[in-house]
Amino acid sequence: MKKWAAVTLAIWALAGMAGAKTTLTVGLDSDPPSLDPLLSSALVDRQVQNQIYDKLVDLDANLKIVPMLATSWSVEGGGTVYMFKLRQGVKFQDGSDFNAEAVKFNLDRYRTAPGSRRAGELAPVKDVQVVDTYTVRVVLKEPFSPLLAILSDRSGMMVSPTAVQKLGADFANNPVGSGPFKFVERRRQDRIVLAKNENYWMKGFPKVDELIYRPFPDDDVRTANLLSGAVNIISPVAAKDLETLRKNPNLSVSTFPGIGYQGIYLNVSKGALANKALRQAFAATIDRDTVDKVVFLGTAQPANGPFPPGSVGYDKSIPAPKQDLDLAKKKLAEGGKPQGFSFTLSIAPGPVLAQLAQVYQAMAAQAGIQIKIEQVEFGTLLDRGTKGDFEAMALGWSGRPDPDGNIYDFVRCKSPNNYSQYCNPKVDALLNRARAIRVPEARRAIYSDALKILLDDLPYVYTYVPQTTIGMSKKLSGIPTVPDGILRFRAADLGE
Repeated sequence: MKKWAAVTLAIWALAGMAGAKTTLTVGLDSDPPSLDPLLSSALVDRQVQNQIYDKLVDLDANLKIVPMLATSWSVEGGGTVYMFKLRQGVKFQDGSDFNAEAVKFNLDRYRTAPGSRRAGELAPVKDVQVVDTYTVRVVLKEPFSPLLAILSDRSGMMVSPTAVQKLGADFANNPVGSGPFKFVERRRQDRIVLAKNENYWMKGFPKVDELIYRPFPDDDVRTANLLSGAVNIISPVAAKDLETLRKNPNLSVSTFPGIGYQGIYLNVSKGALANKALRQAFAATIDRDTVDKVVFLGTAQPANGPFPPGSVGYDKSIPAPKQDLDLAKKKLAEGGKPQGFSFTLSIAPGPVLAQLAQVYQAMAAQAGIQIKIEQVEFGTLLDRGTKGDFEAMALGWSGRPDPDGNIYDFVRCKSPNNYSQYCNPKVDALLNRARAIRVPEARRAIYSDALKILLDDLPYVYTYVPQTTIGMSKKLSGIPTVPDGILRFRAADLGE
């Protein structure tokens, strides 16, 4: 009897193991403000959205545009018409069909819905037409070379029209796409739970049953959770923690150049920083090499603008500005504040951001400029940026494969992400011209002309280009390294 009992227990144990749910837990640096691509303006949003929604096209490890929900495309009409052939047999997670009508609904929603953060990205689109069930024609007002790159991100994410029409404003709390994982629940500042989409169009994927996102704004807490095994993967990894993770035999670390930038928005519409000479004075106090060495331990690169090395827009002949305290004092006198002035720098929570702000503060003080540091919850910080309710704000951009995505919506008059409230018709004209040109060298020359104006007007101080840093369990595999910094978990495998 004992023998049979032992055999029975073993069978039960094996059955339990076979039916065990595989859960992958991800540690992020903040809680995503919005899960609706229409309203999203944060990198951390995209980490979750890329699992819930498929896009018309995606990026590979070399930033090449590859098919996703659009299987092929052609460009006609001298660059003013894009024809997309769509993948057939795809269902949204609510059971409704993905087709050309759904694509038209999504693109029209992004273009015209009140409060859309995608409206600027898709402003060149004149019309979206349904040709047949699985063919869409996108008609542009004029040639627009960044379109495919834009559709590889939030503007190309396909949400369920049925769910949007049913839920209205509550869609952001109950998102529905066609991606590998479907939304289950959300507890603000604690977790977002996603479950495997059993009906995903790519057979055999995803490989894990559940995906849980946990926000850890504190770098030490995020790293501690990875070291303890409470999470399987984290991004980003603080520079100070890279060596600790590398020495751990159970963990692996990936670092690679990103496609974005970091810096400081200066509000040009009110307060002391509305004075151009005072903006120039503050900017001249920044020592980018010290920022890299002290805060990022040599893992960042001083920025000369919004285009990192390797970007079509990057111009190596434009140097990253050096600290010049004599210039700072000259500009203070020019701006009517020879003894200096004060302003508030708003930052998101986190020890690295706090250290970075303190470094800026110490540098500015050398010229008599006093900075008050204010920590603000990340979602609130974005909301203040949108409203222009700040003096200076430390906030960067995760980057896009096409240079247009790193500059256009941030400095163009009245564009959605133009938190500085900056407006210069000369810059607008240059950026619009660059959009219509496909030849990389010609585009680079135009961007360089625009950048020279921006480095003088200073609505934004470009400080450094960060690396993408990922720490994860060695049991975890199947995660591609894509320079946009988005973790894609469709093929993730815990190997347990």
